[in-house]
This record gives sequence, structure tokens and C-alpha cells, in this order.
Amino acid sequence: MTAIGWLQISLLLLAVLIVAKPLGLYMAQVFSGERNVFSPILAPVERGLYAAAGVDPAREQGWLAYTLSMLAFSMVGVVSLYAILRLQAYLPLNPQGFGNVPPDLAFNTAVSFVTNTNWQNYAGETTLSHFSQMIGLTVQNFVS
Repeated sequence: MTAIGWLQISLLLLAVLIVAKPLGLYMAQVFSGERNVFSPILAPVERGLYAAAGVDPAREQGWLAYTLSMLAFSMVGVVSLYAILRLQAYLPLNPQGFGNVPPDLAFNTAVSFVTNTNWQNYAGETTLSHFSQMIGLTVQNFVS
């Protein structure tokens, strides 16, 4: 291994050691519901999101509400990803000038990535634009 490689490993290890304690303390405060340094900024945003979604943070969510929430969230993901794939020719970050993905392939890909099966029936580098891969597929990989 080269000296640059060892330096990169050392810098990464140092960065992890520096942020581990403060980040751990912050996470413990958040998970226990304690006030923290970001509370004045994030608490009003959180309350607004709860109000917009009709959520009572003091009440637990039952199985039926959870199921409906999960299905609604997944449906939004499928529709969004399908739209991105069908409209990719008109979206930014398409330097290769790829056309829109055919309807059946777009639906198959959208459902596959939302359900986290990630089944692909195409070569990503020759079918999907950078935008479709970054904003469409990568976001679904993260949220699913």
C-alpha cells in the first residue's frame, strides 16, 4: 500500500474518532426525547410535519395505520420513480441523450426498486440517465 493510502485510512479513522462521542451523545438525546442543540430549529419543523400529516406524537401507531402509511409511502415511490423513468429524456443530467424508458420496463423497474428486489432488465449505463439513477434508483434503494 502506498503512503497516500495509509494517510487516507488514518484521516478517516481520525474523523470517525472525533465525531463518534458528540454524535453518540446527540443521538442519545434525540432518541430519549431530551432537548438538544438543534431543538430550537428542528422542533417547530417536526411539529409542522406532524400537524400536516395528522399525527399525534404522543400516541402509538397501530398496525392498520402503519400498514396504510407504508402502502401510501410505497405508492408515492412507485409513481414518482415511474414518472422519472418515463420522462427521463426531458429531465436534467442526461448527457448521453437517452430516451424515455418504455412503459412496461419503467413499471417493472419502479416496482422492483420500491420493493427492494432491485431486479433490472436492462443495462443501467446504456438505458438510464444520471438523474434517473441518482434521484430515482438510489433514493429508492435508501428509503426502501
